Order: sequence, then C-alpha cells, then structure tokens
Amino acid sequence: MTGLNTILIVVGLFLAGGVYSFWKQGMPKGVVVLLGFGSVMALVSGILRIQ
Repeated sequence: MTGLNTILIVVGLFLAGGVYSFWKQGMPKGVVVLLGFGSVMALVSGILRIQ
C-alpha cells in the first residue's frame, strides 16, 4: 500500500464521518449527498489503487 492509497482511504473515511455529522445536524440534503459522493469516490479510488 502506497502513501497515496492511505491518504485517499483516510480522506474518504473523514468525509464519511462528515456525512454522518451533517445528516444528524439536519443540513440540506444536497450538501449531504455531495459530501457522500466525494467520500465514496475517495474510498473507491483508494481501494482500487491497492490492486
């Protein structure tokens, strides 16, 4: 696992925590969806780069 993979996975998990926090605070759904999309993209790209 290279450094970039680790960074992408950590950023994805950080954004996933932000999605949960924003959802609990009642933020607008557009913000939550956009942040969730960014989280999924970072996690998937980090995981796919491992292979």
